[in-house]
Amino acid sequence: MTSTSVTDATRELLLGRIRDVPDYPKPGVLFKDITPLLADPVAFTALTDFFVELCVRHGATKIVGLEARGFILAAPVAVRSGIGFVPVRKAGKLPGATLGQSYELEYGTAEIEIHAEDLSADDRVMVIDDVLATGGTAEASLELIRRAGAQVAGVSVLMELGFLAGRARLEAGLRDAPLEALITL
Repeated sequence: MTSTSVTDATRELLLGRIRDVPDYPKPGVLFKDITPLLADPVAFTALTDFFVELCVRHGATKIVGLEARGFILAAPVAVRSGIGFVPVRKAGKLPGATLGQSYELEYGTAEIEIHAEDLSADDRVMVIDDVLATGGTAEASLELIRRAGAQVAGVSVLMELGFLAGRARLEAGLRDAPLEALITL
């Protein structure tokens, strides 16, 4: 099932399980809460199936999940696909040798890390997250994957917030790898 072949019923099921929370975490922000989707086994399974199919179709050998909700979505996909899961964490959260990548935020910078030994030149990596917003974290994860010597198989998200232009930011860094969103808002 691709983003274009996902049924309208599946999209509606998933959209119906995403709760809008106004003014969270600060005034003016409309937060997209996926916890009702996670609590619904039918919806969560449909989402997991979508990601599994993308991993198989694009030949992924590892899955990177972005902190923190990307962990929740990516881990069951890795188990169902029979491939490894690599968490991308905020700087300072992983023990041992890490690779780090800084990226720009609206006001300042942030840094993410992976364990240096978790990816190799033989890996094709699918990045999974819940939301593509401005694309900063996803863009930094692509750089980490390549610095580790691995190839990017693609980026897959539950929701893309199209008005924030994250897709445009990622296109050059994706090269020929796909960016697939199940829902575009």
